[in-house]
Amino acid sequence: MKAGKILLVQLCLLLAACQGGKGDDLDQFIADAAKDMRVKVDPLPEVLPYTPMEYNADGTLVNPFKARKAIADAASKLQPDMNRPREPLESYPLESLKFVGSMEKQQLKYGLIQTPDNSVQQVKIGNYMGQNFGMVTDILESGVVLKEIVRDDLSGDWVERTANVDLQD
Repeated sequence: MKAGKILLVQLCLLLAACQGGKGDDLDQFIADAAKDMRVKVDPLPEVLPYTPMEYNADGTLVNPFKARKAIADAASKLQPDMNRPREPLESYPLESLKFVGSMEKQQLKYGLIQTPDNSVQQVKIGNYMGQNFGMVTDILESGVVLKEIVRDDLSGDWVERTANVDLQD
């Protein structure tokens, strides 16, 4: 029993020796770091009230939910011919058509265009293809050059642009 009491006294002395008043370096660092911290939270931005847009019948503001029609403007000099018969390659978007080659017969140059259904059509200068009133203006070894007539988004007038259907590798 005497040995048990001695062991208990030694254990209490050991525990009392481990308890320090200051603590270790980590405790001191944490205490010092907390002194220098200043919390600054920016104020929330002011929430502005919602103001709905009004669309007038006179057309000063265009309704974004109403589809625009391609109406021929009488004041515009450049207009596509809406009354001419459509050609077969005009039913495909220009991006879906592929130039696969060219050939020449009877002094006339033809471009070979592959459609998405894998059929090959011949085009010559003056034929139409694509959905933007694209007329073939030149046939080269590297592709077909088109002149398209599209409506300008800002002014609404018809404008002319060139497009190419290049040879696919």
